[in-house]
Amino acid sequence: MDEQNKEQTTLVVKEPTQNPNAVTMWNDAKLYNQSLAMAQTLSKSEIIPQSYKGKPADCLIAIDIANRLGLSPAIVMQNSQIVRGNFTWKGSACKAMIDGCGRYQKTRYVYVGEEGKDSYGCYLEAIDNDGDIIKGVPVTIAMAKKEGWYNKDGSKWQTMSDLMLKYRAAAFFMRTECASIAMGFLTKEEVEDVYGKQTIDNQKASVVDMLDEEINGEVIE
Repeated sequence: MDEQNKEQTTLVVKEPTQNPNAVTMWNDAKLYNQSLAMAQTLSKSEIIPQSYKGKPADCLIAIDIANRLGLSPAIVMQNSQIVRGNFTWKGSACKAMIDGCGRYQKTRYVYVGEEGKDSYGCYLEAIDNDGDIIKGVPVTIAMAKKEGWYNKDGSKWQTMSDLMLKYRAAAFFMRTECASIAMGFLTKEEVEDVYGKQTIDNQKASVVDMLDEEINGEVIE
């Protein structure tokens, strides 16, 4: 089945704990050792994504994120990717986590502009539990071109523009309306849009550094 036509599974997530006194693997030795043993087992599995295989440390981080969101570690791994040693969500995971966070009754993509023109784009719209309509940031082909995403090396904007519009619209919505669920992590597509796939393959900057540079206008060429 074509990736653009796949039915997206809802990921039922919980709000990450903000309690500084909460027991986690990082402040409880027994829990840490149990999590580490789990990570070592997962890293040997044949069904986890390639970027996690043979890397128990990365699996341990995925377990921590899974615990904070109330998800299975395997689900977190399947919906994320390690880019140059940094955790990133897959674009397809954003909509699923928004739908599963419990804040909204319904979500949908709303299209704007004229198809085939630079004005064409979409935004994610949601109806929250109070019945209010929440509109995300509109993303258009014109925006992709002006921001330099459209012509980046390895970019899918020219060949799969509808899919990229949805991924970016969902990522913007999650970052602005469900920031606690995003946990500060970028999506793989956001990182590639800013730096290009080839640059990502050769650049060792952390995801946090990448975001800081994007905000400050110091994008690596």
